[in-house]
Amino acid sequence: MDNEFNELKARYERLKSLYHVGAIIHSTLEPQPALLLIVREAARLMNASSCSVVLMNPTTGFLEIQAAQGLPEKAGDLKLRPGEGLTGWVAQAHKAARVGDVTKDRRYIMLRPEVRSELAVPLEVNGEVRGVLNVDSDRPDAFSAEDQELLESLAIQAARVIQNTWLYEQLRLKARLLESLARVSRTINSALNLDEVLQTITREACGLMRAKLGSLMMLDESGAWLDLRASFGAGPAYIGKPRLAVEESLLGVALRRKKPIQVENVQTSTRYQNIEVAQLEGLVSVLSVPLVFSGAAIGALNVYTEQPYLFSDEEIRILSAFAELSAIAIEKARLYERVVDVEELLRQNERLSALGLLAAEVAHEIRNPLTVMKMLYHSLDLNFPATDPRAEDARLISEKIEHLNKIVERILDFARTTEPKLQSLDLNGIIEELCLLVRHKFANQGVKLVCALQLRLPQIPGDAMQLEQAFLNLMLNAAEAMPAGGTLTISTRAVLTGPDPFEIPQSVIVEFADTGAGMSEEQCRRAFSSVLSTTKPKGTGLGLAIVGRTVETHNGIIRIKSQPGHGTVMEITFPADP
Repeated sequence: MDNEFNELKARYERLKSLYHVGAIIHSTLEPQPALLLIVREAARLMNASSCSVVLMNPTTGFLEIQAAQGLPEKAGDLKLRPGEGLTGWVAQAHKAARVGDVTKDRRYIMLRPEVRSELAVPLEVNGEVRGVLNVDSDRPDAFSAEDQELLESLAIQAARVIQNTWLYEQLRLKARLLESLARVSRTINSALNLDEVLQTITREACGLMRAKLGSLMMLDESGAWLDLRASFGAGPAYIGKPRLAVEESLLGVALRRKKPIQVENVQTSTRYQNIEVAQLEGLVSVLSVPLVFSGAAIGALNVYTEQPYLFSDEEIRILSAFAELSAIAIEKARLYERVVDVEELLRQNERLSALGLLAAEVAHEIRNPLTVMKMLYHSLDLNFPATDPRAEDARLISEKIEHLNKIVERILDFARTTEPKLQSLDLNGIIEELCLLVRHKFANQGVKLVCALQLRLPQIPGDAMQLEQAFLNLMLNAAEAMPAGGTLTISTRAVLTGPDPFEIPQSVIVEFADTGAGMSEEQCRRAFSSVLSTTKPKGTGLGLAIVGRTVETHNGIIRIKSQPGHGTVMEITFPADP
């Protein structure tokens, strides 16, 4: 009876101790502190000389000591294969091992010479052994069957704690990655220069994945080669490596399949083409994700670690999402560069039109005195004898006057070919396209663009290209008048023939109102008069001359309302399309 009572009392004490230990090890969700608590409480509960938690490394497949008490520091370097040592045997057999004399067990690998007995139990997570809990003693036969039962019970709780810490760490990693993804997406989308976008993507990808090196490779025009366009953390060896063939390279696989690919160790992989570069740069694991836009792969984003690492599914999903945003940012930057090119092309067309207009006006101004010179020359009736040397001079003067007259006529004939090709136009559509064209330029200059366009605006007869050039000139001139920023308001409205709202519109008015420096009365009077007498402090004044000529050839009227310091309003009236 007493023996039974003592056995029950001892069992109660063990359960009480186990409950106490369980409460302690469940007190934190931080992975490493939780493992240290497990080791400390297991050693205390088992009255052990040393204790360790050994977990399976999913990347290498080795059993590694993650937390220990009473073991030498070098024990942390120990790596065991499943089946190797007592610990490896427990992990492989899924069974506990209780050894009273480790010197007589060939499985034992000595870490401390003083150890005489060992008890090791598996740590199972969802029916799978993920590690081993070991306790050692300097005494032989230190652990009983009851101790083994107690440690196995503790291992069940410890496995739950380890699983919870892993889940917590995964959720925390996911939250960090999503937070970083939101932050870096704003960063990459704020840049417009393509090279700046590519450099920002690689830098932020390294920060997102905590990688040693990041690189971004883009397909060339042929689609057969991958060229390094940006890198972060790369040394000369990586930057200077040759371009990769899409069909033959490992990173090309990600493009062809349009799926992420990772390699645990590029220094030993036969699929990786630049092993020597990886060794020189200290690169080990790589994750490569394709950059896909509109269903087509345009490049690859790669991140490298300096230690063996297996990227989780969550990390792969996050980097893939980042790559999708990056592809959009790259195409956005490419589109912006094309928009800038189009804007520059329009400006060049404007200059060419201005030169044509200038040439026509110069030719017109030359023709009047040239006509007078021609008339006066013929009125002089310079008929010298053939033997007089002046006869040849007079003949040459007559020929050159005719030559100059033909040149002037050709210039004027060429200028007449710039007459507009009229067709029905939607002014609102033209203005909206121009606003889209200059929006980034205005934003960089601090100019706010406001459009107040009347719905269902009547169409006008006009030449779209010439009106686009004229309106673009007015918009850019307004921006020049507001160097410190301001507002440009563009409005359209129809003018009816009378009060009846069902009458046919007579004309359409377009206004460009800025908050710039304004113009004096003299500047307003001479703004459109001549390309040879500009009122602008800088430039040639050709822009407004072209605007005036364009409006005139479209049977329109342009008016300026302005005062110095109070902005300028350019009001253009066009006849509505009958």
